[in-house]
Amino acid sequence: MMSMRKILLALVLALSAPPAVFAAPVYPVLDESNARLMTISTHAGSTHQRLTLSLDKAAVVQLDADAHDVLVSNPDLVDAVVRTPRRIFLLATKVGQTNAFFFDAQGKQILTLDIRVEKDVVDLSGLMKASFPNSAILVQALNDNVVLTGSVSSALESTRAADLASRFTGDPKKVINMIGIAGGQQVMLKVRIAEMDRNIAKQFGVNLAGAKIVGGSTPIAVSTSNQFNLVGQALSDLSGAQAGQVCNTASLALNPLGALNGGGVCNLQNNVQGQLKALERVGLVHMLAEPNLTAVSGETAKFLAGGEFPVPASRDRDGNVTIQFKQFGVGLSFTPVVVAPGRISLQLSSEVSELSNTGSFTLSGGSSTSGLTIPALTVRRTATTIELPSGGSFAVAGLMQHNTKQVIDGFPGVKDLPVLGALFRSRDFADDTTELVVLVSAYLVEPTSEAALSVPTDGFIAPSDPETILLGRLNATYKKKDEKPMSPQASAPVGFVVR
Repeated sequence: MMSMRKILLALVLALSAPPAVFAAPVYPVLDESNARLMTISTHAGSTHQRLTLSLDKAAVVQLDADAHDVLVSNPDLVDAVVRTPRRIFLLATKVGQTNAFFFDAQGKQILTLDIRVEKDVVDLSGLMKASFPNSAILVQALNDNVVLTGSVSSALESTRAADLASRFTGDPKKVINMIGIAGGQQVMLKVRIAEMDRNIAKQFGVNLAGAKIVGGSTPIAVSTSNQFNLVGQALSDLSGAQAGQVCNTASLALNPLGALNGGGVCNLQNNVQGQLKALERVGLVHMLAEPNLTAVSGETAKFLAGGEFPVPASRDRDGNVTIQFKQFGVGLSFTPVVVAPGRISLQLSSEVSELSNTGSFTLSGGSSTSGLTIPALTVRRTATTIELPSGGSFAVAGLMQHNTKQVIDGFPGVKDLPVLGALFRSRDFADDTTELVVLVSAYLVEPTSEAALSVPTDGFIAPSDPETILLGRLNATYKKKDEKPMSPQASAPVGFVVR
């Protein structure tokens, strides 16, 4: 009886309870007007196609047959929403690859889609076309990366396009730059380095000497000997003139009676002696270098016409002196960058140096070793960055150094007398003028054939022994053009020609 009551109570409660509410599936909100529409015919049987979706974008698959089931192998990448049996929405939610299978009511497979989800690069592609209207840049997505292909006119545009794509992706490592350069990328630099160094030295001095025997035995000697302080002595003791001859002070001090008696160390011939020293020296140094260098855009080319000299650097563990070599001469280094068609940016540095005793290091030797002298360098150096068109020229630097030195030595007080003061003073004058000019011309170049080029050795023939011995010739002579020596021909075009 109690069990029957419990059964009736449970039945009443079940009938009086409110009906259960089942939640309807929630589908993502899709904008069908902006979704990509694919119309696929399945009458021919099972169809296999490929589909590329942009991240966070949707595609509408329109079928001509009813699809009962849709299976996506990786729902994390693509979400499938069946609105009607013939209209299915595919929403890309994550970058990657997956596939989707469509079945009819009988379980027969009617469609297979291989789906690849990539980033949407439409906006980046439009920005590339707007930023580089004269270039052909193609933007493609590969998994989570951006691939840039096509061609541009200069390396600078390629770098700017890669930088723009890296800002779009947020990571420069996800940008693959495969852009080609359509314009010429080889730059030839024609440089003229000219230096003129003029040295002028003038020396003029008068030295007087007088001697007399006073009181029969007392010698009196007076003399002046003014030095040329710029070099410490006369440039040439052989230049000048002399009037009279007297004994010097040392001779009179050694044997004053000998001068009186006309014998001994000093024979007094005149009471007054005058000596004039005069010299003018003019020196001229002319240095010229004209190197032609060719380099690819972005690479560095170097040139040196000079040499290297050894400089002791340190000692090793055995006490041996280690040597380092320092370069000197005419040096040039440049790095070209083609920034636009016919426009070249140059980073240029040039140097003209020579060995000099000024500032050199001298180490005196011991009793059994000789001394060591390390020369110094006189350097004229310049560095700059400029931009110019192909074929344009400019002067990098005109460096002018003008040093003038003048020293006057004389007897105090007497040297300041008018007219007569010139007899008691000497003048030492030096003038050094240096001028350096570097002229640079840049050209975009392309290869040419060897036949269009020539070298200084073209046409040279070594003479025979009879021609050298009997005729004194250093090279053979010929008249006909066909007698010139044959030069080897390259199997491929080589060299460069100015464009």
